[in-house]
Amino acid sequence: MNKIGLIIKREYLTRVRKRSFLIMTFLGPILLAAIYIIPIMLALNSSSSSHNIRVAVVDESHWFEDTFKSNGQHTFITMPGQPIDSVKEMIKNGVFDMALYVPPTQLNIPSNGVIYSLRQVPLEMETYINSAMQKEIEDQKLLAKGVDPEIVSGVKTNVNLQVMRMDEKGNEKETFTQVQFMLGIILSMLVYMFIIFFGGQVMQGVAEEKTNRIIEVIISSVKPFQLMMGKIIGVSLVALTQFVMWILLTGALYAGFSAFIGLSHPEMLSQGTVMSQEITANDIMGNESVQNILQIAQSIDFGTIIFSFLVFFVLGYLLYATLYAAIGSLVDNNTDSQQFTLPITVPLIVAIISSFYIVNNPDGALSVWLSMIPFTSPISMMVRIPFGVPIWQIALSIILLAGTFVLMTWLAAKIYRTGILMYGKKLSYKEIFKWLKYK
Repeated sequence: MNKIGLIIKREYLTRVRKRSFLIMTFLGPILLAAIYIIPIMLALNSSSSSHNIRVAVVDESHWFEDTFKSNGQHTFITMPGQPIDSVKEMIKNGVFDMALYVPPTQLNIPSNGVIYSLRQVPLEMETYINSAMQKEIEDQKLLAKGVDPEIVSGVKTNVNLQVMRMDEKGNEKETFTQVQFMLGIILSMLVYMFIIFFGGQVMQGVAEEKTNRIIEVIISSVKPFQLMMGKIIGVSLVALTQFVMWILLTGALYAGFSAFIGLSHPEMLSQGTVMSQEITANDIMGNESVQNILQIAQSIDFGTIIFSFLVFFVLGYLLYATLYAAIGSLVDNNTDSQQFTLPITVPLIVAIISSFYIVNNPDGALSVWLSMIPFTSPISMMVRIPFGVPIWQIALSIILLAGTFVLMTWLAAKIYRTGILMYGKKLSYKEIFKWLKYK
């Protein structure tokens, strides 16, 4: 055990001191936080730098002369009887930013319009004009049939559909499918990326030491099994270190940016945000958006999710890292490893592809089987867990995964101890199976 501990320490310290590890440890949280920060900064920048857009309306159909409403961001100016060519010249001279032209229609109802502009038309503006024209045409059609548009708009109703999940004891719990969908996909993708990335590091490290003949010196002091387990555990600790650092740094960036926005742009704070001592806790808790967030949070079993994620993350990595270590001992370079890595990556790819089926039917037979098979369970089970999985299924999946890891470690050790000292020979699956028969 002392020798395994030394190998673990060597692998850990060697990798965490690498420049690539430090770069990814700090760059990862920045990229994750950027997903949240950049849209807000762009919105702030656009709102502070945008000017009032002047739009000339040349409506030769006479349907939309009073349709468009001006506000602080855009002003619509109707140009009755003005030729569109002269309005285009005004755009060139800077009188208007753009022009909306509705040509005369041969039918009773206009069917198209054209926007002229020297610059790219903002998507928001294009969407507003399109929806305003569409609503005006619909209202005129209703009036032509003797139906008041106000009556139709009054009939429209939003339905709040709740989903309540019942257990065998009759207890009810509200679920939020969209949140569970996103949570399951994100967790499964995290497990997949870490297995592929850090499992590949184990294989690459073994192959490099074998190519440089360093392995011959190491094997003279430790057993092949000790070396393999030391590498696997050492890299797993590197993965956990980086993962924890990502969580802490990303959280710090979120908190720091939120505080910055609160100080520099207090107008962006929601109604439920504490702006002064006059806003009480009851005011915050009474805010509808805050209540919705609390309802969603209460519907998710974070304890089970966090525990399951850590267990399946660690066991899934250990299982595949063992296989990657065995492959690294078989090859002299990364190019030769392709033929051996494909069979072990196929289950991971199948699990990822099946994730989109699982989120639609988490209790289906295929979903249950994929979450039980050890080679797919680290990903498939994480997709199912946000939707609620019986404890016995989680426990059985963990036992099968742990048992398969022990079995694969025993088999991989047989391959490792033979392949680690073989050079310049193209190996076949038939020969590898022969090694497994040896005691």
